[in-house]
Amino acid sequence: MESLFKSVAIIGKYESGSESSDIKSQLLELAQYLTQKQINIFIEAKTHQSGNYQAFKSIHLDDIGKQADLAIVVGGDGTMLGVARSLVNFDIPLIGINQGRFGFLADLNTSNMLESIDEIFQGSSYKDKRMLLNAKIFRGSTCIYESLALNDAVVRSGSRLIELEVSINGSFVHKQRSDGLVVSTPTGTTAYALSAGGSIFHPELEAISIVPISPHTLSNRPIAVNSKSTIEIDVVNMDESYLSIDGQLKVQLELHDRVEIKRAEKMITLLHPKDYCYFEMLRKKLNWG
Repeated sequence: MESLFKSVAIIGKYESGSESSDIKSQLLELAQYLTQKQINIFIEAKTHQSGNYQAFKSIHLDDIGKQADLAIVVGGDGTMLGVARSLVNFDIPLIGINQGRFGFLADLNTSNMLESIDEIFQGSSYKDKRMLLNAKIFRGSTCIYESLALNDAVVRSGSRLIELEVSINGSFVHKQRSDGLVVSTPTGTTAYALSAGGSIFHPELEAISIVPISPHTLSNRPIAVNSKSTIEIDVVNMDESYLSIDGQLKVQLELHDRVEIKRAEKMITLLHPKDYCYFEMLRKKLNWG
């Protein structure tokens, strides 16, 4: 059967040591395998520089959405997060081959990746649409920073408690003293939000999770709101504070800054094998009985 995809970009995780060697060999195996199937292969530029991929064309991450119709990430969830934020404005799906620790997003196993890729390329796949967040920092009336987040946007203290005022859709919710606040997509509820005591949301749930980090008052509990909601977080007292995006981007906050978080307009599509089951994945990753 003819492949659904004609041009594929492959992105690797940049690490040193034995883990890097494993990723490079698996990435090369995948690229050669797809080339034999008459598929046009691009290797993301930084990945291309890190290995022996001279036989393949290099492509900058910003250009993948313009020239490829599928992106394959060989690495872990962290790599997937960065790629998803970069490609969300282009209508191309992502496949993740796990070389990380958990693999909630990058879920294909390296042991059978070629068989799984074949299934997906022949149309036997499960399309998994994931929402993102749009986070902005306002200093006075001026927006000084804006970013997308696939997992979460976190307002975090430096070393001491911070005081935050939280409003949802213009209605005051509460003032809290804590180590911070995690605002998460359903995807991100298996990340920092889970560690902070939040619930796991199924990815199809149209909701946003708001989870306090070590609140001073134990009655400050995690809450869930409709995904159409706008969450505003005002920094009213602090020594040091910052906004973290997916645990990868970090922006310093000042006193009286306001962080506005809402659902992003566009979604990202992940492709899994046809027999993918979210609950089976949770059972394996979280060692449930």
